[in-house]
Amino acid sequence: MADDVLVDVDGHRLKLSNLDKVLYPETGFTKGEVIDYYVRVSPVLLPHLAGRPVTLRRFPDGVEGESFYEKNVPRHAPNWVRTARLPTPGSRRNAAYADFVVVDGRASLVWLANLAALELHVPQWTVRPRGGQGVPDLLVFDLDPGEPATVVDCCRVAERIREVLAEDGLPAWVKTSGSKGLQVYVPVRVSAPGRTSEYARAVAERLAGETPERVVATMTKARRTGKVLIDWSQNNPAKTTVAPYSLRARPRPTVSTPLRWSEVQRCRHPQDLLFTADNVLARVDTDGDLMAGLREERHRLPVRRRAGAR
Repeated sequence: MADDVLVDVDGHRLKLSNLDKVLYPETGFTKGEVIDYYVRVSPVLLPHLAGRPVTLRRFPDGVEGESFYEKNVPRHAPNWVRTARLPTPGSRRNAAYADFVVVDGRASLVWLANLAALELHVPQWTVRPRGGQGVPDLLVFDLDPGEPATVVDCCRVAERIREVLAEDGLPAWVKTSGSKGLQVYVPVRVSAPGRTSEYARAVAERLAGETPERVVATMTKARRTGKVLIDWSQNNPAKTTVAPYSLRARPRPTVSTPLRWSEVQRCRHPQDLLFTADNVLARVDTDGDLMAGLREERHRLPVRRRAGAR
């Protein structure tokens, strides 16, 4: 392995180690290339992380080795790394709270990449200015295909979700998960944390009722074969979704990639929506951030009754 390298990132001195270590064996993609990717994509990635507590998924020995999720800020973090102490109900370790990293600049991003934090997962809310959990500002539909269904089937369901949202005057943005599925987002303004889950569940159950051969709205695995799960539960404030532009721990360095709706409509093969780090950097150079609109106008959610509700 190469020697440690000292670098200055926006006024912060960092020691980077094992830059030649291969983290994606199938392609030979190294930790140095992971760090380089996150530096180069940072202008479009950082706004999607801003103010959000990050749950890390770390792969010290690469994507074929052991991994672990980390909510608490790693030990020996520099004192300039921003953190937020937040409650963690239901923690497997029975911890009442965790000190989450809040990525507020390139230096924090590079520091995390050097820890082999390949995946960055964030909730649909930001930390309040004085600390504590804010109300959701995003609504997400997480589309997960049950084999033999693929991302192509997710595209057809995403198009239908977009139509339902349009009925309610809501715009939608879409990205790949970087793995097998898609995620559809709406920027929202709500007064209570439960409103996004309530609305997303109603939409999911409506579509599951209309096309039960294609869509399910429950997590039961036995019912998901060949169908697309619309996982509305990702709007639970305790849950997270992979951030736009985050790498994924797949055999190749794939990325959760923002899309045009025209790309969703044209998709006929899973490879049509498979993007690696190099692909994404080229897309950003050409198109900028296709999800920039998520940070603009926020929309109020109409009341949608769940199927069968009185």
